[in-house]
Amino acid sequence: MNDDSAENNHDILTLEDIKMLVDTFYSRVAHNELLGPVFKARIGDNWQPHLEKMYTFWQTVLLEEYTYFGRPFPPHAQLPVDAEHFNEWLALFTQAIDELFIGDKATEAKWRAGKMAQMFMHKIAYLRSNPLNIH
Repeated sequence: MNDDSAENNHDILTLEDIKMLVDTFYSRVAHNELLGPVFKARIGDNWQPHLEKMYTFWQTVLLEEYTYFGRPFPPHAQLPVDAEHFNEWLALFTQAIDELFIGDKATEAKWRAGKMAQMFMHKIAYLRSNPLNIH
């Protein structure tokens, strides 16, 4: 990215910004060789409910507008994913943010995504090594 494009970017401030980020990111996920098949197996071509959930999740996390009331980890607990998948997810997410936004919320979004990926990886590893604890 050159300096001129950074001048056109702004921070993540509105629900429209969240939607732009989520739509851009998941468009790339859907076409990604590693991540696309995992999502395809889980949600098929019915992306809209997932996107809507992600809008509310990131709206809650970044804008402190409390519209998400779910539990983010359980849907991921049994997915056939490992560190490689989470690293790819995080790289695509970071790339989308860096191309679209600049500022404190953009930095926070990357930090939170990194923490979330780390936590999910640890929880999935724990569940796999302790199968009797899976509920």
